[in-house]
Amino acid sequence: SNICLSSPQTGRINADHALVGGHKGPVLDIAWSPHDDNVIASGSEDCVVKVWQIPDGGISRTLTEPVVDLLYHQRRVGLVLWHPTAQNVLLTAGSDNNVAIWNVGTGEIMIQIECHPDIVYSASWNWDGSKLLTTCKDKKMRIINPRTGAIEEEAVCHEGSKATRAIYLKSGLIFTTGFSKMSERQYSLRAPDHLDEPIVMVELDTSNGVMFPLYDPDTNLVYLCGKGDSVIRYFEITAEPPFVHYINTFQTPDPQRGIGMMPKRGCDVNSCEIGRFFRLNNSGLCQVVSMTVPRKSELFQDDLYPDTVGDTAALTADEWFAGNELFQDDLYPDTVGDTAALTADEWFAGN
Repeated sequence: SNICLSSPQTGRINADHALVGGHKGPVLDIAWSPHDDNVIASGSEDCVVKVWQIPDGGISRTLTEPVVDLLYHQRRVGLVLWHPTAQNVLLTAGSDNNVAIWNVGTGEIMIQIECHPDIVYSASWNWDGSKLLTTCKDKKMRIINPRTGAIEEEAVCHEGSKATRAIYLKSGLIFTTGFSKMSERQYSLRAPDHLDEPIVMVELDTSNGVMFPLYDPDTNLVYLCGKGDSVIRYFEITAEPPFVHYINTFQTPDPQRGIGMMPKRGCDVNSCEIGRFFRLNNSGLCQVVSMTVPRKSELFQDDLYPDTVGDTAALTADEWFAGNELFQDDLYPDTVGDTAALTADEWFAGN
């Protein structure tokens, strides 16, 4: 089961609070749709992916009937990932080593990718969703054509045997985390056409928790959050050496078990908030962490808030599967149109 709460809600949650509880096994991964704030997908040990519709006012009783069940994987499903620009396109990966891409609107599996010899650790779409980046237990990272399943590039991600992660940056570069042969935690920056030649490879520390990179494309900041860590480190990616610039570390006394990041359109522009995180710690507490940039002026800080994506999909699922590519609509005071998620007045009001 998983629980859905409205963002402002704080304090202790009653033990009998309504849940999203249709799975027969533990839920291993969840993902909100980037194009509909009421839709969430979940993958479980029961080998099933379920897509849920959450009412506007939240759930008042336990939700057991999903909008659709997606049945394909033969072993547990540990990864669910929505397409960044196409409506109702969902990627799933299971411990059967297979990746599936679905049309959620019809409940059909459209593409099966079977090129991984072992468990898929992570997956990331590039900016327009035309490429897929994966990391695997065989230590390799792969750039895949998501429509054909063909491997376009592959290379060893990190030499260590522990789990690796890799994400696409807006520039097209790739940021990875993993371990060295000596079990030192590392991060690297790479170009997609030279995967085996890191631009930057840095040994961070000797902790054993897997690091999850969370990326803000608007500020080009990467936040490194390690499982079991009590810190969040953040770095800026630039075109000048050393390319990955350490900025600061957020410190807390409690180690984290998991973490999620609010989309930029949910940040409070009135307080110059550039990032908001939800940390789950070992005691079951979900801590809200806000990253802000101190400014004396109360005017809108346009240097902190460049064009950002809205929640309107650029393509339908059918258009994407037919081979079309489009960038998602921008959400910005000067460019908000009829299909934007917010009006200019709503943006300036901090919505």
